[in-house]
Amino acid sequence: MADAPDTALEPIGSVRRTQVGREATEPMREDIRLLGAILGDTVREQNGDEVFDLVEKARVESFRVRRSEIDRGELTRLFDGIDVHRAIPVIRAFTHFALLANVAEDVHRERRRAVHVAAGEPPQPSSLAATYLKLETAELDSATVADALAGALVSPVITAHPTETRRRTVFDTQRRITDLVRRRMHATDARDESAIERELRRHVLVLWQTALIRLSRLKIQDEIETGLRYYPAAFFEVIPQVNAEVRSALQARWPDAHVLTEPILRPGSWIGGDRDGNPNVTAEVVRLATGNAAYTAFAHYFTELTALEQELSMSARLVAVSDDLAALADTRDEPVRADEPYRRALRAIHGRLTATAQAILDRQPERELDLGAPRYETPGEFQADLDVVDASLRAHGSAVLADDRLARLREAVHVFGFHLSGLDMRQNSDVHEEVVAELLAWAGVHPDYRSLSESDRVELLVAELGTRRPLVGESADLSDLARKELDIVRAAARAVHVFGPQAVPNYVISMCESVSDMLEAAILLKEAGLIDAAGERPYAPVGIVPLFETIDDLQRGSSILEAVLDIPLYRALVAARGEQQEVMLGYSDSNKDGGYLAANWALYRAELDLVESARKTGIRLRLFHGRGGTVGRGGGPSYDAILAQPPGAVKGSLRLTEQGEIIAAKYAEPRLAQRNLETLLAATLESTLLDVEGLGDAAEPAYEVLDDLAARAQRAYGHLVHDTEGFVDYFKASTPVSEIGDLNIGSRPTSRKPTTSISDLRAIPWVLAWSQCRVMLPGWYGTGTAVEEWIGSGDDAEERLAVLRDLYRKWPFFRTVLSNMAQVMAKADMGLAARYSELVDDEALRHRVFDQIVAEYDRTIRMYQQITGHDDLLADNPALARSVFNRFPYLEPLNHLQVELLRRYRAGDAEELVQRGILLTMSGLATALRNSG
Repeated sequence: MADAPDTALEPIGSVRRTQVGREATEPMREDIRLLGAILGDTVREQNGDEVFDLVEKARVESFRVRRSEIDRGELTRLFDGIDVHRAIPVIRAFTHFALLANVAEDVHRERRRAVHVAAGEPPQPSSLAATYLKLETAELDSATVADALAGALVSPVITAHPTETRRRTVFDTQRRITDLVRRRMHATDARDESAIERELRRHVLVLWQTALIRLSRLKIQDEIETGLRYYPAAFFEVIPQVNAEVRSALQARWPDAHVLTEPILRPGSWIGGDRDGNPNVTAEVVRLATGNAAYTAFAHYFTELTALEQELSMSARLVAVSDDLAALADTRDEPVRADEPYRRALRAIHGRLTATAQAILDRQPERELDLGAPRYETPGEFQADLDVVDASLRAHGSAVLADDRLARLREAVHVFGFHLSGLDMRQNSDVHEEVVAELLAWAGVHPDYRSLSESDRVELLVAELGTRRPLVGESADLSDLARKELDIVRAAARAVHVFGPQAVPNYVISMCESVSDMLEAAILLKEAGLIDAAGERPYAPVGIVPLFETIDDLQRGSSILEAVLDIPLYRALVAARGEQQEVMLGYSDSNKDGGYLAANWALYRAELDLVESARKTGIRLRLFHGRGGTVGRGGGPSYDAILAQPPGAVKGSLRLTEQGEIIAAKYAEPRLAQRNLETLLAATLESTLLDVEGLGDAAEPAYEVLDDLAARAQRAYGHLVHDTEGFVDYFKASTPVSEIGDLNIGSRPTSRKPTTSISDLRAIPWVLAWSQCRVMLPGWYGTGTAVEEWIGSGDDAEERLAVLRDLYRKWPFFRTVLSNMAQVMAKADMGLAARYSELVDDEALRHRVFDQIVAEYDRTIRMYQQITGHDDLLADNPALARSVFNRFPYLEPLNHLQVELLRRYRAGDAEELVQRGILLTMSGLATALRNSG
């Protein structure tokens, strides 16, 4: 694909570019030109001039559409009646261009950061260096820092329902292309550049000849392996390094605070433990997920120990080792290494770790060393032996050796233990209720638990939790559901016993609506031996985490929390966990329930209420943010999102879900991972230790304004989604939601239940469908009406507008909400959306729904411009502006071809290539938009 002509590089829509901006982005544009040219050459060579010419014509015409030189209908006619065999390579060409544009953008961000550093500019916001400067300016005392960071935790949690559409082969090839583009930045002469270009051509050819989509749906076992690949790719290198760096930086500034004695950065996972609506999660899957995670950790340790044994070759004739090191070395009688104490000590450690792996793993990693040694019972014992090596090295002036690979391994053991990452369990409260009712009936405790009132349920459950007797034994005649649920929690109990309590740290309750919902989960944990509240010292290695999802549940969350903490037995369980109570907040269902603005405000209000509940009850609250990749599911820049949390909501602890293509975008390689993990830490430290809300005494009036706006936005959203006759039919016809179930991007069904209700549809296909047709409705609808109504048209309209402008200037929450909304709207395209609306045969229905959408879109942009003073939707996000500028004309052909193929498929064209073409367009658009669900 050749680069677009210079005339194509004029402003697109509202995106303006200065000459300075052009100069700054020229290296990226050069990379895009090169990659596009290589791709174009590959298409011509592999598929012939006819296909290449069609791709080029589509590309040129797309730019002409964006410059308003031709009507969009002319481009549409280019694909009318296209032979599907010609359509497929066109779709693949534009998909690959989007993927290669991603590479160029990612490398350019690295390039720009390097330019800032080389110029001696102050550290960029969201970097740890910038955060340290802010903390120093705040002049915080040690006691404040120590209290705020007690039990500090930042945990990105890799989730079990990815929207990542790339296969691993494509992922790996893209990574190699990224490395080559990065090398090209530093090429010293034309010969180097030529060699790199030849390599790029080879890898682009491999990419072109590799299938983009899977022929079969991902199995959950595949998802487990996909989640684990980020550890050798980046996490093993980066997480120990970042933990050590943050601890060192904070302890140097506040030496008396003794902060971060435990690693602050600890990853988590839902893959294999989240069974909410996923029947594929079984006890065997839980064992596989926890076992494979442990295997990954041990494999890393064996590799590092082998390398250390090679590196630490010091002779006892030349250095004086410590007595502890000598004693450790003497456990290995190896004459050939008689004067190499470090090698003998490391072999002793390696042997004990091998014995540990043989005792607890289902399969053994490479590089094991079976010496018949006793096993390590805990990771602490393993770390203690490594500490002996470290202390000895430092004692004879070899700190420079201790601070290298050994230091990274010691940090790795500290954070990853024998478990690697914590696997959260999750299930829907309805399932808990059904299973607990069956268990209670079988045990003769109560014949019809579900008929009881809430107060009677709580009384019965508390009494049962106060005993040590199990409700059922192994021989109990239970339903398949009850047996499966018990087997799963028993598999979790095994993981806790074998790999340590951090292996399964939390049990999340979806759609938690009451105290009994929390206690029902406790009953299941008690049956597996994961809760014992009957003795003087309660045992609770697994935390019970309510997930408040709908707007109503978010509003009642604090009262549920206070009520359960008022129960002495439950409070004792929380005390056994260091007075720590985690609460999860659901971004997806609240948005689907009430729309963008109402959901965001409900979450903020819920956090304020939960913080106050924590203050009153004396617990330490940890919030777990169930964010998706898109703004409609809580996505957006992580740094801004964390700083936009209400006062007291972070307090040193933050967990958030990471999913879909966002995982690869953030953590696919060490440099990306380090930058994004530092961002999470920087925002957490600032939100914990600084006043970032900035409202002061004006907080309550601001909250009242948002109360009003959110209520209006929810009504506007509800009028369209819940009250407009035929809306569900419009949604199903005008988007590819029905076909999304055939896109092999995950192991879970697209709906929780076999219905066509919007409420039962999972949030991922809800958001993905609207993004494919370029409406992006979940990320903005209802906001324009709310603002316009609130401002009104009376004499005080200007005064009320001034209130919103003032909130935008000084309140991070409001600014972030509007900024994220603008980013979504910049990706929307009502002209393309109109093409999808034509898939709705009922003309009256089409106008009834689509006209409302267009009117609200225009209204929302007007209101955004009035509040912010920005003509450009992307005025505050130049990186996304560049992305829109460079890639969006290349999305046009994908959208038009998707509509064409959807029309044929729904008309009964059963040719396999037609369906494959639809799935390829979905993959291409998801790749180009960079957040599909």
